[in-house]
Amino acid sequence: MTLIEDIVIRKILDSRGNPTVEVEVYTLSGYGRAAAPAGKSTGLHEVKAYPAGGIDVGIKYFKDRMDNLIGMDATQQEDIDAMLHEIDGTRDFSMLGGNIAVAVSLAVAKAAANSLGLSFYQYLGGIYARKLPKPVGNVLGGGKHAVGGTTIQEMLAVPLSDSAKDNVFANAEVHRVLGKKLRERFPNLSIGLGDEKAWVAPMGDIEALELVVEAIEEVKNEYGIDIRPALDFAANSFYKDGKYIYRDGEKSRDEQIDFVESLVRDYGVYIVEDPLHEEDFEGFAELTRRIGHLAYVVGDDLFVTNVERIKMGVEKGAANAVLIKPNQIGTLTDTVNAIRYAKENGYATVISHRSGETCDTSIAHIGVAFGCEFIKTGAIGGERTAKLNELIRIEEEIRGE
Repeated sequence: MTLIEDIVIRKILDSRGNPTVEVEVYTLSGYGRAAAPAGKSTGLHEVKAYPAGGIDVGIKYFKDRMDNLIGMDATQQEDIDAMLHEIDGTRDFSMLGGNIAVAVSLAVAKAAANSLGLSFYQYLGGIYARKLPKPVGNVLGGGKHAVGGTTIQEMLAVPLSDSAKDNVFANAEVHRVLGKKLRERFPNLSIGLGDEKAWVAPMGDIEALELVVEAIEEVKNEYGIDIRPALDFAANSFYKDGKYIYRDGEKSRDEQIDFVESLVRDYGVYIVEDPLHEEDFEGFAELTRRIGHLAYVVGDDLFVTNVERIKMGVEKGAANAVLIKPNQIGTLTDTVNAIRYAKENGYATVISHRSGETCDTSIAHIGVAFGCEFIKTGAIGGERTAKLNELIRIEEEIRGE
């Protein structure tokens, strides 16, 4: 029996100590719980996380209207998500809040899966959901996630073993080895961690990348698996008046494209995310023409998990991969539509966490269910390892271990 009997919504803490929402959905024979994350480096075209009055206004708005969902069938996800859009009544969830909408949407889907006795990834993807995304782990950073670090927001490791468990532990080891190298390089400094538990150190971007590559090579040799470096520039955060403003100088748009290309060619960077600002489809297209055969050019703020934005990218040849963040778009249905459209048009997909996280594991299941090539969820930290450990459990279930 999958009819919705009750919904509970509450305010909880995210990993930064800020309030976010958690939702529980009860059917006649099942139960689902989901929590929403929060981004700090956000795209202009994302849905609104909460209405203008904040999280409490959004929660009250939902409570006053949640009877619209009571009695609906939890297995009818598109109908549920259409009702959430109707309850909100705007294009960007500015009345209800995208974080509240996505928590409700995911909790409903989890309740449906539980009612049917299925794992969440099996319910979403069916019996052929067996592909495990490769984890992309943030090991050193700066930008909006870590004041005093690099201009480039994230430097990451991407292990490419067929074993999710090996990949998860390899990323944690890269993080550990890098921390050791940083302490050796800065013996008189206290080396800290940023929002996503990546190391933070007062280094230039090239110096930092070289140290990350050094740590990756060490772990690569130890584990005997291929591991590649990756970068999330979050270029919007240092783009001003037509220039990219680095700590050691500024770059024009053409110089930025040349710079990114050189990092891919010189350091074997495997993924470059948001290397240009969020409206520069033509720049993304030029960069993709140059390095798309060597690396994944990922649009995050460029696409914001929005099919209409992804269509613009496809038409222009901008990027060859899409970052997928459910709370950027507000519902599971909208998220799945973005994944499917990207894949139908030859783009890879990267299911992703946010900088402010919870221990919700939904993205691990979504990544497996829809065959995402990668999952971006940090390397260490309880709210990050919750997803990684869930990936290990899913792998065991799929392989019958």
